[in-house]
Amino acid sequence: MRDVLLARLWADPSKWWAALSPRAWETLLSQARQTRLQARLAWHFLDRGQMAEVPKGPRHHLESALRLAERQRNEVLWEIECIRRALATVDTKIVLLKGAAYLSAALPPAPGRLFSDVDIMVDRRQIGSVEGALFASGWLSQERDSYNDRYYRRWMHELPPMRHVRRGTTIDVHHTITPPTSRFKVDGVRLLERLRPAEGEPGLFVLGPADMVLHSAAHLFQEGEFGHGLRDLLDLNDLLLHFGRQAGFWNELLDRAHELRLQVPLSHALTHVSRVFSTSAPPALAARVRSLDGRRFRGLLMTQMLGIALRPEHPSCDGPLSGPVRWLLYLRSHWLRMPPHLLVYHLGRKMVMRLNSNATSS
Repeated sequence: MRDVLLARLWADPSKWWAALSPRAWETLLSQARQTRLQARLAWHFLDRGQMAEVPKGPRHHLESALRLAERQRNEVLWEIECIRRALATVDTKIVLLKGAAYLSAALPPAPGRLFSDVDIMVDRRQIGSVEGALFASGWLSQERDSYNDRYYRRWMHELPPMRHVRRGTTIDVHHTITPPTSRFKVDGVRLLERLRPAEGEPGLFVLGPADMVLHSAAHLFQEGEFGHGLRDLLDLNDLLLHFGRQAGFWNELLDRAHELRLQVPLSHALTHVSRVFSTSAPPALAARVRSLDGRRFRGLLMTQMLGIALRPEHPSCDGPLSGPVRWLLYLRSHWLRMPPHLLVYHLGRKMVMRLNSNATSS
């Protein structure tokens, strides 16, 4: 049926969902599981006082998701405190990113969020000291392949993921928000200039409102992995609605996109947030929004492709073009992140490794 019931729930505030059949509820919950939005879905009903109106079977699953989200919330808050203690002697500001930032700053994407890791950003000049301090506190790099380890350290915007030896928790340490080789590379020092203190978290910071939106946009539309694309788009919608109430935010966001040269990711973000959730910039800024991406034909093509890829990877949403489109966008993400000579070598090496692995297993 290609119906993204999950997106409709946030886009349409009416109680159309009350008439859903048991099979439709099953589809809705399945879409939510695939996009890691089951607890956010539960919170949506709970926050509006509508949980009692959800049928008993679906309500049981939603309440279970809420309990998991609450447990993860407490675990992440403790992990953030452990990170703060581990890096207390390192001369760098510790910046919480993505879910950890939303949780720490009590932003709308936080309630009901499920976590797989904690993302932080630090001053690149202190990256060695940061890694050493985390190592001393029990976090070890999870990358065992020497090429991949070198790839992270030389070409990427983050260290290889680090996992704690006792708690099993994972931390991603960034020094900026996009790879240095990316067509949308961002100088991390410029981000550190506009930080805001994390409320109730001494010594911890979050990105400024405009930078937080731009990071979310760059992450979603450059990474090429859309399994949780709807969740990330919902995050963007929540941030825009929240920060949009602040005087001057929209002008600051558009100005900052030009300063950091992130106009294209922001253009994609605003296009699809408007398409799915009907959230738009103020009418007076419509011309500036349209000018973010001047590539008319390519922009229209990308809008169509991203519209397909941002659907949940679920039979109710997929069509014959879903797989090919996601594959093309995956290739595009590598093209955006690497210069041609590095891209050819990187993909060639991955192909050889995959062929060798298949030969060994057979």
